[in-house]
Amino acid sequence: MNIQLSKTDSNIVGEVTLPASKSISNRVLIINALSYSAFPVKNLSDCDDSLVMNRVLESNSNHFNIGHAGTAMRFLTAYLSKIVGEWHLTGSERMQQRPISILVDALRKMGALIEYTGVEGFPPLKITGTALKGGIIELDGSISSQYISALLMIAPTVQGGLTLRLNNRITSRSYIEMTLDLMRKFGIRYQWKANEIRIEPQNYKPVSYSVEADWSGASYWYALAALSGNCDLHLKGLSLKSLQGDAVQAVWYEKYFGVRSRQDGDSVRLTNEKEQPQKQLNLNFLENPDIAQTFVVLAIGKKLPFHFSGLKTLKIKETDRMEALKKECTKLGVMLTEPSEGELAWDGTLNESLALDNPVISTYDDHRMAMAFAPVALFGKGVRIEDAMVVTKSYPSFYEDLQAVGFKVEEVTL
Repeated sequence: MNIQLSKTDSNIVGEVTLPASKSISNRVLIINALSYSAFPVKNLSDCDDSLVMNRVLESNSNHFNIGHAGTAMRFLTAYLSKIVGEWHLTGSERMQQRPISILVDALRKMGALIEYTGVEGFPPLKITGTALKGGIIELDGSISSQYISALLMIAPTVQGGLTLRLNNRITSRSYIEMTLDLMRKFGIRYQWKANEIRIEPQNYKPVSYSVEADWSGASYWYALAALSGNCDLHLKGLSLKSLQGDAVQAVWYEKYFGVRSRQDGDSVRLTNEKEQPQKQLNLNFLENPDIAQTFVVLAIGKKLPFHFSGLKTLKIKETDRMEALKKECTKLGVMLTEPSEGELAWDGTLNESLALDNPVISTYDDHRMAMAFAPVALFGKGVRIEDAMVVTKSYPSFYEDLQAVGFKVEEVTL
């Protein structure tokens, strides 16, 4: 489905109920399974990734196609490695282009029996579940934090426990902290000193757990608030005291864009105050790569030059997000540059000959491309989103929520 987004005014007023956190949901599903819990996970995300994960964990089959769900691929690779049986794990064409050898190599050192059934180093995988032995595993800390989280979650259940030594600077540290915090809530003790995490063998304790709302999903509403003429928006289910590292954006939006966040019961209320003038926006997304696309589009809408760093992992997401951003931003008259690896910059120059009045944004099978570019509808022009329903990966009700605050959402033929 392709859609047209437009709005007759720039006000963002009302309330929306955010989806449950995909990141927390997928971790809790694995932890809940490892604890042999009889408690269902409350407020589980209804996004594609979590539904896929849940289906696999409840399935009687041994052949699983997880589509575009990168989190499911990484977490299930580790989980199934210790579950007795023969398992076949595959995904979409893009998933079969996303590397997994770092995780597979680490699991093999623990005794895992994993074979590549396609291209070496990439899914699909054949996994023969067996008892795993822990010990000391060294990993590059700058790799995807999902590899690290996958190993941490099974660590208490392997013989001898596990010590992870993380070399180099740790990427997305907040997601590792989230994983460990969730494990602690299910009774697991750990030690994290410097770049070494040690988890002794121990049993998870079954607990009843309810998932909080998604701060990555909140990022699109913060961007809309920053671009709005008047904002009074309640984001239901969101908490300023969150396990999620993306909650830092509340501080960033108030500091740089005058968007104020206040806890109001079970909601966070957004209002836009006076914005401080700036010459350039400099941010490091090493801990928060999932909200980088949103900030790129927002800065363009604000005509604010920027230099963003910490974007190295964007190349191995649902698409190569660095290339996707560069291509789609040209449709807004913006030429992005990469000053160094993992960096994007814009000098504030608009090329009107490239800018389209009603641009068609390609999404590249990436939910965040669709949602990050939705605020273009407040730039004074409409925007069309190609393959718009990719949002179901993390935020199935996104367009309905836009309609609830006054956006016009129309299905169109491109």
